[in-house]
Parts: sequence; C-alpha cells; structure tokens
Amino acid sequence: MSINKSKIEMKLSKLLRVIHRDFSYFFTGMILLYAITGILLNHARDWNPYYSLDVKTVKVELPTDTNRINDNLLLKTFQVFGETEIRSYYYPDSSTLKVFLKNGTATVNLNEQIALIENSYRRPILYQLNLMHKNRPKAWWTWFSDIFAIGLITITLTGLFLIKGKNGITRRGAILVAAGLILPILAIFLFF
Repeated sequence: MSINKSKIEMKLSKLLRVIHRDFSYFFTGMILLYAITGILLNHARDWNPYYSLDVKTVKVELPTDTNRINDNLLLKTFQVFGETEIRSYYYPDSSTLKVFLKNGTATVNLNEQIALIENSYRRPILYQLNLMHKNRPKAWWTWFSDIFAIGLITITLTGLFLIKGKNGITRRGAILVAAGLILPILAIFLFF
C-alpha cells in the first residue's frame, strides 16, 4: 500500500512541478508587464506614466483687440513654436486668451504678450502597457487577463507544494505564507 501511495505522491509532485514550470514560463511576459506597470502606476503622483509634458513660456505678438484674432492669425503665431493645428479658443477674461492646440493648450496674457504653451505627448510603449494593466483594451484582453489571473493562482498553489520537509509548506513555508498574508490583511484594516 505504501508503494502505491509513494508512486502517487511522486506522480503528483512531478505534475505540480510541470504545471508550475510551464505556467511560469508561459506567463513570464504578463508577470513582467503587470509588475513594471504596477510600479509606474503606484507612483503616478510623482510622474505621469501615460504622457510626457512639455511646458514653455514664449513671447507672442497678438492684437489686444479680440475682434482681430482668428484661427489663421493664431495658427501663424503658434506655427513658429511647432504647432500645426488650432482646435478652438476662448477668452476667460478680457486680457487672457485660451487656445486649444493639437496636443495641448496655450494661455496667452494679451497685455504682456506672453504665452504659456503646455503640450502632452503619449509616452511610447508605456502608454499602451499601462492601458493593458488597467484592462482598457478589447474584450478578448479581459478574457486573457482572467486566464492570467487563474494562471497566477495555479503558479502560487503549485509552488506551495513543491518543497517537502522543514522548508516546505508544513513548517517554514507555512510561517512565510502566514507572514505574507498578514501584511495585506493589516493594510485592509489600517488604510482601506
């Protein structure tokens, strides 16, 4: 009877190792994507993980008579600074002109003839990766993300039973799992 039990345990151990190994290999890209973008999103207060911002103050020459300002004049004025499109504009007050550009805005002080141009540009690759992390793409991505989550659960559970003896789940492993669970449980009560 013990020989059969031993063979079953060996087969189960081998199966767990194969599942753990193959799922880990298969989901490596997703694990890295979520880990890297998770760090970026955690620090979104410190920097914008989606867009880079370009802010500059420039001297302009625009008429103070707002009736003389039009799209063509604004385009000529802002083309010098690399702008290619004027989307719209309005006057928040009599001495300020707000211009909406292709990639940002310009706030013009008509009295001082100074414009603050603020442009934002998508960060290449990071923009798309962050959208993937936040699950914004198509429905198929949601399904793949769900499969990935199940894969992580499988990797975790199979990993718990790979090591036997004093370093396994019944001794040292149990202590580490408990310690790892305490932190998120404490966070729930302390911060959320």
